[in-house]
Amino acid sequence: MIDPSAGLEEISIQAMSLVGTPYRYGGNTPDSGFDCSGLVRYVVSRAANVNLPRTTDQMGQRGTSLDRSQVASGDLVFFNTTGRANSHVGIYVGQNRFVHAPATGGTVRLEDMGKSYWASRYNGARRVVAVSNLPMTPTPIPAAPVTPTAPPPEDDDPIAAFARQ
Repeated sequence: MIDPSAGLEEISIQAMSLVGTPYRYGGNTPDSGFDCSGLVRYVVSRAANVNLPRTTDQMGQRGTSLDRSQVASGDLVFFNTTGRANSHVGIYVGQNRFVHAPATGGTVRLEDMGKSYWASRYNGARRVVAVSNLPMTPTPIPAAPVTPTAPPPEDDDPIAAFARQ
């Protein structure tokens, strides 16, 4: 039996390993591609042996709700991208970034939660694995910047370089 308390960090690692996988609506494996909930369900199942529901709405009711200051690498982050709460989900991986499967024509990618688009649509976070060995003082997610900045050129962006590998 797998100890789910070991899964939180493994969730982040597993999610990062899938960056670059093609998006496919309804997809739930690396071979077929992923949509956002398929990606999260696949990663959490493999990394922490936790079976999540298939939809973002149902995932948003699982686990423990977290304050922004409690979010740790491996937690699920939810966004309102369609006019309804929890219409999009990703996996927080630290440093104000999350992995998600964004949309048709895209690939699984690493995204900055501080970008105005994501910051204005953030709905909350949930922890879906039991973790007893997290640090007592988690690193808070920084607030969105007041003025949006232009993204760095792709040549200077280590995240873009990682995604192209």
